[in-house]
Amino acid sequence: MALSGDAPDFIHRFLPAGPGTGPAAGTTLLLLHGTGGDEGDLVPLGRALLPGAALLSPRGRVLERGMPRFFRRLAEGVFDQEDLARRTDELAAFLQGAATRYGFDPGRVVAVGFSNGANIAASLLLRHPGRLRGAVLLSPMVPFEPEPEPDLGGTPVFIGAGKADPIAPPAQAERLAQLLRAAGAQVTLHWHPSGHTLTPDEVDAARLWLQQIPP
Repeated sequence: MALSGDAPDFIHRFLPAGPGTGPAAGTTLLLLHGTGGDEGDLVPLGRALLPGAALLSPRGRVLERGMPRFFRRLAEGVFDQEDLARRTDELAAFLQGAATRYGFDPGRVVAVGFSNGANIAASLLLRHPGRLRGAVLLSPMVPFEPEPEPDLGGTPVFIGAGKADPIAPPAQAERLAQLLRAAGAQVTLHWHPSGHTLTPDEVDAARLWLQQIPP
């Protein structure tokens, strides 16, 4: 599905909230896939993390050897900063347009991103403070070093990282946590012993964390 109007035209899926109350009531998860994924990849994860929440899942608009991404990179671990800034602004505009179209609360959006998706979610946090209610960043890297430091005012952030990750090394997760905490975010850093992948214990930890975010 494409979003019409003034918002950037991301191919995406939107799944309305299910019935019920509790942590999922009024919350929309913004699902951001990794390199080579699409708008369907993280839907099962979103349902597992917060059953009953609305799900908004866009497909990245950049292609790298035919694989969708959310922004360009110059080499492994080297980001095209100009493109990252532009694509982050596009995602912020898309999110606002989608809230208007689908009628969800733009103040109750929590990003869930893996790898490339986690990186643009982190960029969204740093470039547009207040746009996200919180974020689950899985296998992330530092998208950029912000100057000046943003004010994240207690925004809750969960970082899941692998001690043996060769793509997003542990030092990257530690530095990102440091940056976010310095900006005022409330960061939970969860380690698992594996590499650049999702693990069951990481998903369980993120699910429990999401249930504790205040409305």
